[in-house]
Amino acid sequence: MTLLKSQIRYIEKNRKKFSVEKISKELKISVNEIQKYLDSTPPQSTPFYFYIILILIPILFFVLLEIGLRIFNYGYDLSMWTHVTESKLVLNPEVARRYFSTIKNMPSSIEDIFDAEKQSNSFRVFVLGESSAAGYPFMPTGSFSRYIRKRLELAYPKNKIEVINISLTAVNSYTIRDFIPEVLAQKPNLILIYTGHNEYYGALGVGSLESFSGSRSLVNFYLSLNKFKTVQLLKDFIQWFTKLFSGEPPKSSGTLMSRMAREQSIIFNSDDYKAGIEQFKGNMKDVIEMAKKNNIPIIIGTLASNLKDQKPFISTNNNSYQPAIKIFEEANTAYSSGNYKSADSLFRLAKDLDALRFRAPSEMNKMIEKFGNDYSIAVADVDSAFNASSIHNIVGDNLMTDHLHPTLHGYQLMGRIFFETMAKRNYLPSSSSPVIPFDEQDRTTIMQFPFSKIDSSIALYRIKLLKNDWPYINPKNKVPTEKLITPKTYEDTLALKLVNDDITWIECHQKAAEKKLREKDIDGFLQHMEILIYQYPVIVEYYKFIDDFALDLLKIKDYEKVYYVLQKRYQLQPNDLSTKWLGTIDLNSSRIPSAIKYLEESVSLNPSDNQTQYNLAGAYALNKEYRKSYDIIMKVLNKDPQYPGAQELLRQLKGILLKE
Repeated sequence: MTLLKSQIRYIEKNRKKFSVEKISKELKISVNEIQKYLDSTPPQSTPFYFYIILILIPILFFVLLEIGLRIFNYGYDLSMWTHVTESKLVLNPEVARRYFSTIKNMPSSIEDIFDAEKQSNSFRVFVLGESSAAGYPFMPTGSFSRYIRKRLELAYPKNKIEVINISLTAVNSYTIRDFIPEVLAQKPNLILIYTGHNEYYGALGVGSLESFSGSRSLVNFYLSLNKFKTVQLLKDFIQWFTKLFSGEPPKSSGTLMSRMAREQSIIFNSDDYKAGIEQFKGNMKDVIEMAKKNNIPIIIGTLASNLKDQKPFISTNNNSYQPAIKIFEEANTAYSSGNYKSADSLFRLAKDLDALRFRAPSEMNKMIEKFGNDYSIAVADVDSAFNASSIHNIVGDNLMTDHLHPTLHGYQLMGRIFFETMAKRNYLPSSSSPVIPFDEQDRTTIMQFPFSKIDSSIALYRIKLLKNDWPYINPKNKVPTEKLITPKTYEDTLALKLVNDDITWIECHQKAAEKKLREKDIDGFLQHMEILIYQYPVIVEYYKFIDDFALDLLKIKDYEKVYYVLQKRYQLQPNDLSTKWLGTIDLNSSRIPSAIKYLEESVSLNPSDNQTQYNLAGAYALNKEYRKSYDIIMKVLNKDPQYPGAQELLRQLKGILLKE
């Protein structure tokens, strides 16, 4: 029997859905006849392009979604760098959103600015780490990176010095690992790293509120995707959905780091403790290997913390050890008895047993030293240097403001240790020689370190507020800020406004500078302006502020003061105004070589200024450089034949040159 076409179509359509018996019944054909047809025509295989299309559809969907989100500028720009001017870059203030999703106020860097296009004479150093690398509580002016920058600027003035600190509060090795590829792309001469204290509670750490996985590979894979707008959309949806059921989270006080770790105990040698060690080890190995692959030298600092004057925050029972607080008390007893070696060991053990892991365990320093040996990288032994600078070689409040953030002197000591490590490894600028002997550089740097009393007050108030909350005290016992802090001076009042977020750091120094100017305290005014310019060298208004002040002094002919102001202005950044009047005042004071130096520089900056050229011609004549004087005065007369005094100077020069 031959099957009809309509019967064949029915069989093909239903061969997978119905049994042969059912098809036989529907078509009224024998089972044997249908089976014979099926045996002779196996099911057609799905074309290969069907699977390709199946795969491409979701990919295309997400590509189009990503493009659409970017076109409509959804979410935040999480790129690493952002332009502050056409030619200058800074760390993107939004970049921390890669690592934080449950907090509102994102941590930001100290905003070090650098050239988008690296110059040929540039010596570029990147600094990575956490709050103690950023310089807390002395941010932005007191970090160890600022010491290194100032020392390099003083010792190597022929080089364009760029020390870019991109450290962030409450991050850890995950952030550093994520940053490194984009740091390497900026062609650094050197990378400095000081990290490890935040490994447990920093963003995405094993004990952090931002943690979502114990797998380091999974977290790093998530970070690689986190730059996409689609991932931002998914995160925003999850947060929105969560808030539908849980509502807005309660407002939290205290530092960002304390909020990230609120009462999360991690016992010594527990699984979480070991996971944090492995997390640090794996991420830092990746960082080192990436730097090695790109032939960029790297220096990692060992970690220092307050041993003697910081008792354990959380003391727990441990089958292998006595409670941390008990060990700490034994350490104090040994210290009081003069057994300092034993006391040091006990203080370190008490710190390691502290279940609130705000201070890195000793194992991390051992790991850093092992990195140095295994990978032949430089290690700046900050921990040993702090011990050596402490009474009986045990670090306490002498170098620490709290549990691990150094004092200003401590940060400068950190800078010196890193700098000396740079020198030992020949990581200093090689294109020029230092103009200051190495042994004098540290003292000179500290003498010229840009820091003011108002910055000290800001740091003091930050620490007072820090210690007025968990984990230092029970939050129920907090003292109101108005009772805790009593400003004594105008600068103190500004500092308090800053820590209360009522004014910015820029406004703080601007207001202080304006007050010093009203009081005719020139040194005070210039100090604040110098600090502002050192922090934000691209803001031209700051330079103009000094220029206007100098012009006011010139109007009243206070040449002694204006010379001092212009010298400071020249040190910040030479311009035609400062060079012109420094040269002119030197000329009138018969300091001829200095006058020529400044006036030549002013002419190169502004060739159209006839007055400067006339003064330079006069300076050349007094220095018996008559041919140079003649050439300059002719330029003046070509532009203005009636320029006062120019014809007379030309007549005198012609007479002298004829005699020669």
